[in-house]
Amino acid sequence: MRRVVRQSKFRHVFGQAVKNDQCYDDIRVSRVTWDSSFCAVNPRFVAIIIEASGGGAFLVLPLHKTGRIDKSYPTVCGHTGPVLDIDWCPHNDQVIASGSEDCTVMVWQIPENGLTLSLTEPVVILEGHSKRVGIVAWHPTARNVLLSAGCDNAIIIWNVGTGEALINLDDMHSDMIYNVSWSRNGSLICTASKDKKVRVIDPRRQEIVAEKEKAHEGARPMRAIFLADGNVFTTGFSRMSERQLALWNPVTQRRKGFRVDPY
Repeated sequence: MRRVVRQSKFRHVFGQAVKNDQCYDDIRVSRVTWDSSFCAVNPRFVAIIIEASGGGAFLVLPLHKTGRIDKSYPTVCGHTGPVLDIDWCPHNDQVIASGSEDCTVMVWQIPENGLTLSLTEPVVILEGHSKRVGIVAWHPTARNVLLSAGCDNAIIIWNVGTGEALINLDDMHSDMIYNVSWSRNGSLICTASKDKKVRVIDPRRQEIVAEKEKAHEGARPMRAIFLADGNVFTTGFSRMSERQLALWNPVTQRRKGFRVDPY
């Protein structure tokens, strides 16, 4: 019997490096050792967290402004500590949120044509965390709703329009939160934590609806995100420090697919 071999559609696809004049060059990317997004992009701008003295800062560049970036280029620089995470608002391409070691979250309005002067005054400052804020994530469907998570193991959901905390989930995690992801419709969030657990949380009811212990058994950080179909995709490490990828059904908490890529 002839064996049927399934060919990958990507078998003959090869990447090609772009030219230097199409890259963003000579940017002093932040060297802060924090596992978060140092770069965020939307249809109009790219934002990059950079090294800064006397506080935290990030660049906001129009997508077309490629090539060498002058060191005197204007920055967003209102934080008193290093910026750890940034996230563009999905409902307004000129609004971006930032979390910092100074324990605050700031929301910024970027001019329509980009920065011509450094921006030091945020639209709103959100204060509620007792330790550094390493995660910010906008609600995917509701306007003016922003999530933040800090090293105080708390998750706060904010009304950006009023500056008040709508929900404070401060008793869900006993250890550091590595990342948080909204479900597609924003009704649930999933988190990955240093205690090796992946949790699915209903923020409105303020309860854990699913929890998987030892999703990955390695000691290194792991991450979890919701997929469009409601499953949870995780990355982590085995006990032998081999990189692992896993797909979970949050209802049954069973692994649907699994692959190990040793590095």
